[in-house]
Amino acid sequence: MSFQAYLDNIEERTGLTPRQFIELAHDKGLDGPDVKAGAIVDWLKADYDLGRGHAMALVHVIKNGPKIDSRHVDSGGTHRDPSDMLWLDGKATNPSSG
Repeated sequence: MSFQAYLDNIEERTGLTPRQFIELAHDKGLDGPDVKAGAIVDWLKADYDLGRGHAMALVHVIKNGPKIDSRHVDSGGTHRDPSDMLWLDGKATNPSSG
């Protein structure tokens, strides 16, 4: 599953876009540089019943923004993506999905 597919799946399951999760994490103080991934994963499990894989996709965008390592772009690997930039504003508005 691509990184973007993880984010799209999270939106389908929760009704929230990745950008909304970034805002919620900020409101909870979970976006600071000293916040450990485990604290974010625990919050996402408790409040949204997200498993570790999906939660870690959100950890990445909460901590690092939409850019992913270029080694995952058209790599043919499991987590391959067509671009090194993830779409955070909802799959219905993603220009590359239409």
